[in-house]
Amino acid sequence: MKKMMMIVAMMAATVTASAQFEAGTFSLQPKLGATGSMLSNMPNLDTAGAGGVNLTSDKTATGGFIIGGEAEYQLSNVFSLAAGVNYAQQGCGWKDKSFSFNGVVAELKDTKVELGYVNVPVVINAYLFRGFAVKAGVQFGFLTNADMKFTLKSEQGNLNQSSDFDQSIMDGCEKFDIAIPVGVSYQFKVPIVIDARYNIGLKNVSKEVGEDFKNQVFQITVGYKFAL
Repeated sequence: MKKMMMIVAMMAATVTASAQFEAGTFSLQPKLGATGSMLSNMPNLDTAGAGGVNLTSDKTATGGFIIGGEAEYQLSNVFSLAAGVNYAQQGCGWKDKSFSFNGVVAELKDTKVELGYVNVPVVINAYLFRGFAVKAGVQFGFLTNADMKFTLKSEQGNLNQSSDFDQSIMDGCEKFDIAIPVGVSYQFKVPIVIDARYNIGLKNVSKEVGEDFKNQVFQITVGYKFAL
């Protein structure tokens, strides 16, 4: 049993020792993942539907994807500086809502504001132990697309209809964004890196006076890190 425990300990030490790049080295990491986002201060959906139906729907997070890459320079055994570029889907959503009027049963589905950004994050990583890092920095975002989307489904007797709505709202949105990313990551021996971040938006997304909608984005990515 003691010999087995020693072998396990040696294997664990080997994995740990290999799980971080040495000081003075550059590495590159392509990555892919998912986002969950909301806009702060965004109100619940409150509209008057057809036939005078009042429709209220609570806001919720909306999901998307993120794809990009990151370059990292290992300043020391503890600290590194990383900069990257990625495309991320962000925005806000509202819960599906069913209602009826004049014998018609209808449902408002997949209502969301979809924002696409090319983001440039710059972060400092602090490796608390081999492979595990906490991180914080600044992120600059450049808006590429902004759309309001929903699907309206209706049913009356044997007649079913479905209409998709997709309208650009780029003209009403600021084209530049700044956020503070904070998070953690873990690098395995392979080396596969799992990275989780929360991006705290600092700028109002809307150009409208009196509105203060800021990006709040959680993202998780999986990357492959290799030396340059």
